[in-house]
Amino acid sequence: MVSEIYKKIVVATDGSKETEKAIKCAVDLARLAGAKLYALYVVDREAFLTTPLATMPIDVAWGELEEHFHHEGVEATKKVAEAGAAVGVEVEENVLEGHPAEEIIKFSEELPADLIVMGSLGKSGFSRFLIGSVADKVTRNAKLPVMVVRN
Repeated sequence: MVSEIYKKIVVATDGSKETEKAIKCAVDLARLAGAKLYALYVVDREAFLTTPLATMPIDVAWGELEEHFHHEGVEATKKVAEAGAAVGVEVEENVLEGHPAEEIIKFSEELPADLIVMGSLGKSGFSRFLIGSVADKVTRNAKLPVMVVRN
């Protein structure tokens, strides 16, 4: 079956365990619709300022934080690509930098995508309560449908 509604689906991931269910839903939907999946990870520049050193691997120095987060993004999108490949779904991996909600919306609208799929919770932790969740911001501001998958 090939869907006329969903041809391009963006799945936003932050590499956390909490996004695994959203990835599975996105892969399944892409498979059923015959859609291409776009795995998207956004390196949050503000995370450099808010990430406690205690959560970082001991061998990561301040000067290596950007490289660490970029590598984390490559690994996160690779997991989506592997899940897609296992069921015959074409996946394009994308790692961007900026404010996650803004970059997810911008990427999706410029593509243009037919749907954004993302988890309701990720690794945002305490900052989620201070600045609002990425999923909330994307849902409120995107001009295309957004599927928020609860964990």
